[in-house]
Amino acid sequence: MAHSISRRALLRASTASAALAGVATLAPLHAAPKAAPKTAPATAPLTQNRAPLAPQPFQPLPTGAIRPAGWLRRQLEIQARGMGGRLDETWPDVGANSGWLGGTGESWERGPYFLDGLLPLAWQLDDPALKAKAQRFVDWTLASQRPDGMFGPASNDDWWPRMVMLKALTQYHELTGDPRVLRLMSAYFAHQLEALPARPLKNWGKFRWQDQVVSVIWLYNRTGDAKLLDLAALLKRQGYDWQGLFADYPYRTKTSKQAIGLDRPDVPGEVPEGLKDPALSVHGVNNAQALKVSPVWSVVSGDAADRAALRRQLGALDRYHGLPIGIYSADEHLAGRSPSQGVELCAIVEAMYSLEQALAITGDAALADRIERLAYNALPATFTDDMWAHQYDQQPNQVQCVHGPGPWTTNGPESNMFGLEPHFGCCTANFHQGWPKLTTHLWMASADGGLAATLYAPCTVATRVRDVPVTLRQETDYPFRHTVAITLEPERPIAFPLRLRVPGWAERATVTVNGRDTPLTATDGFVRLERVWRRGDRVTLAFASRPRAVRGADGATSFEDGALVFALPVEERWSTRRQRGLTADYEVRPASDWAYAVAPGAAIERVERAVGPVPFSRRSPAVVLSTAAYPVGDWPMVDGAAAPPPARPRATGPGRAVTLLPYAAPKLRITAFPTLPPGTAG
Repeated sequence: MAHSISRRALLRASTASAALAGVATLAPLHAAPKAAPKTAPATAPLTQNRAPLAPQPFQPLPTGAIRPAGWLRRQLEIQARGMGGRLDETWPDVGANSGWLGGTGESWERGPYFLDGLLPLAWQLDDPALKAKAQRFVDWTLASQRPDGMFGPASNDDWWPRMVMLKALTQYHELTGDPRVLRLMSAYFAHQLEALPARPLKNWGKFRWQDQVVSVIWLYNRTGDAKLLDLAALLKRQGYDWQGLFADYPYRTKTSKQAIGLDRPDVPGEVPEGLKDPALSVHGVNNAQALKVSPVWSVVSGDAADRAALRRQLGALDRYHGLPIGIYSADEHLAGRSPSQGVELCAIVEAMYSLEQALAITGDAALADRIERLAYNALPATFTDDMWAHQYDQQPNQVQCVHGPGPWTTNGPESNMFGLEPHFGCCTANFHQGWPKLTTHLWMASADGGLAATLYAPCTVATRVRDVPVTLRQETDYPFRHTVAITLEPERPIAFPLRLRVPGWAERATVTVNGRDTPLTATDGFVRLERVWRRGDRVTLAFASRPRAVRGADGATSFEDGALVFALPVEERWSTRRQRGLTADYEVRPASDWAYAVAPGAAIERVERAVGPVPFSRRSPAVVLSTAAYPVGDWPMVDGAAAPPPARPRATGPGRAVTLLPYAAPKLRITAFPTLPPGTAG
């Protein structure tokens, strides 16, 4: 698709997917294909920043060094059986006729998006069929390069989709060591350095330039070609000035179509209104990708002010558009603080990736807390249990998901439905990166030659420390439980520091080594253990936390425990709106009351249950909270959604005990409750 077409125009021009018979089921994982693709080296080498790039406290381990275990592996297996592994079988945009496979079909961002998540998923599960699917995209792309260095479908020359494909190719090189990747990237970047002055960044590429700088830095660290730093500087000059925007942030209220020009029709021959500023600077996904701007550029500039600018950026987004799930509202443009506003699935996974990059560069443990808040709440909330349907927009206060009007800034009537490609297909192609890239960033190498536990989930790690092979096994049901056990298995005894993150919500933390309590002091959010590690050494962490009621800036109350946000489940009535090949589009209507308020200081009880086969399912929640809630009569629906929580709600009946589930489990829910005035609860 031509890069100058707006998303609105693309939506109008989209066609229905081919109708394929069948219903999504949790079928067994794939059988081996006839020809297996390349396999990864056992422990790929770790690459540090070359001078003059600034050093950073952490360095992500090469893709493939970390494998999921426990509940996380089950979640990735669900993804592989669902759209994450089989999307190409039911959606032509990434099927055999994709422009990124040499066909005449969609040739813009969707093939690269799909590969960006499919590739790490395939290797993390060691699934031969998924590897073969990914290999087809990789091989065609590597063979597509033209003599001038350009690569990809000839039907468009947009810089933006190639930025995404470069992210996928860097992962592929880390997994396989394939030398073709370095040759393609070197030739392409040389071409781009020559071509950009006459054909500068525009539209999406202009606002997402930082994603290519990540790949430029990656290649520079492997080749040392000084011209790559010239290219990074040129990309920044041509790219949007995100730091300048947040220096005195102007977008402090819900966006309107009139304010960003989307109430005016596009003029033939001119840039569509949706591809002009301010529409692109208040676009939710652009802002998510821009969270990496300042940290990534600080690697090139070496400027501490660049590294610190992210806090100002996050602070402004939280203050004016923050939701209780760790991200801002944006449906599709920034939408204020009402918990009935939505946020796009693409924004969730892109924010996670940006913050994972920023965590490595800054070492800021608070970013890890936010990543976990997104990963363990917002990410799974937007899928059905089998990951065969998803939403475009999710709402913290989501009381129905139907085709009809919504409170959105610029999105359409399908925005919060569950389906194959509700509203627009970008999220259908892009959501696949969320879980696999979280897995990739669970552990990182530290600048002092050690290892750091940066995020918590069950996994195994195979890496090298000072050239000694080391395996780690991390056993945990975190975030549903608050204990983590790590078993170290170095090939031979070796001394190195082990850093363990203490979450910001933890009231206290204890660490034992081989069953013995270890005195600890957390510095910058991490505990540091240094000793000679031997095979079988076992480190156990325990984080103490109590469920908490959190009062938001708007006066509403939400409930949290550890990394999890909790919500009141509303009974759901699902109906199929239309069949979509191997999946369908669904509407969800409420079958119970949802208008409840809570009283300040109410008791909260935590109850643990077994972690089920679907980790975030409503059918088998691993942990629940119970508290009291009161029906209120002054909380109506407006534009097909719950109105903002009333500031002074009036209880219409006595309180009753309610069970709150992890936010992602119910698809209809109340997360931000009106708060009764003190003394008014019966």
